[in-house]
Amino acid sequence: MLPTSTSTFPEYARRYGDQIDRALDDLTHYGDGCPNSLQDAIRHIVMAPGKRLRPMLVLMATEVCGEAGHTSMSAACAVEMIHTYSLIHDDLPAMDDDDLRRGQPTCHTVYGEATAILAGDALLAQAFEVLAASGAEPSIIGRCCSELAQAAGACALVGGQADDLAAESLPADLEVLESIHARKTGAMFRVSMRLGALVGGATDEQYQRLDTYGEKLGLAFQITDDLLDLCGDENNLGKRTGKDDDHQKLTFPGLLGMKESQRRAKLLIEEACEALEPFGERAQGLKMLAHYVLERNS
Repeated sequence: MLPTSTSTFPEYARRYGDQIDRALDDLTHYGDGCPNSLQDAIRHIVMAPGKRLRPMLVLMATEVCGEAGHTSMSAACAVEMIHTYSLIHDDLPAMDDDDLRRGQPTCHTVYGEATAILAGDALLAQAFEVLAASGAEPSIIGRCCSELAQAAGACALVGGQADDLAAESLPADLEVLESIHARKTGAMFRVSMRLGALVGGATDEQYQRLDTYGEKLGLAFQITDDLLDLCGDENNLGKRTGKDDDHQKLTFPGLLGMKESQRRAKLLIEEACEALEPFGERAQGLKMLAHYVLERNS
C-alpha cells in the first residue's frame, strides 16, 4: 500500500489505523469468562484514539519485504497489546502517576489501581496468545515470541522503565539517557520492525536494515517526545505536559538543550531513512513515517 504523491502521512496512515482498530476491537471482546469490568478497563485504553505507530511499523515492514496478510496483523496487534499494557502500568501512581492518556482519564483513574494492573497483565498474556494463533510457520511464531518477550523483558522495556524511575540516582550523562530509551522506547520500535521482517520473509540484509531503521526511529521518537513534554500542547498530545520536570526525569532537552536535541533527532531520522535505500519505492511509507515522527505535534 504505497502512498500517493499527494498523500500526507496522517492520510496515508489512517488506512492502516482503521485496519488495526478493527482487529483490536475483535480481539478485546472476550465473551463469557472475562469479567465485564476487566474487559471495560482493557478496552478503555486499547480502543482509545492513538497513533498506532508500533503496529503500523509491523505492517509496513512486512509489506516492504513483499508479504502481507493475517499473520502480519496478528503480529501488529501483539505489539500494540504489549505497548498498551506498558502504558497502563507506567501511568500507575507507583510509576509515573499520570491521570491522562490518549486524551482521556488513565485506566487506574477510572477503574482503580487493582483492575488497571490486571488489565495490563491480561494484555501482556494475550499478546503471545495472538502470536501463537497467527497461523504462521511454527519456527516463525517461535522466533516472534522470543523477540517480543525479550523486547518486553527485564533487559529492555521493563529494565528501561526501572532505570527511568531511578534516574534521579543515576549519572546525568548521555550514555545513561540513551541506554534508558534504547531499552524502553527503542526496544518496542525495533521489535515492531523485526516482527514485520520475520513474518514478511525478509532476507538477513533486509532484516538488519529494518532493525537499524527501528533503532534510529525509536531514539528520534523519544527525543521528540521529550521536546513535546517541554513545549507541546496537552490537547494535541492527549497527555499531560511538563511532567518530566515535575518528576525530575532525565531528558534529552534537559541534558543537551533544545537545539542540540532537535539536531540529534534530525540526524537520527536521516540515518533511519538511509537504511531504507535498497528498498526503493517500497520504503516510501516508512520514510514518510520517519519525517512525521520528527515533525509531529501530538
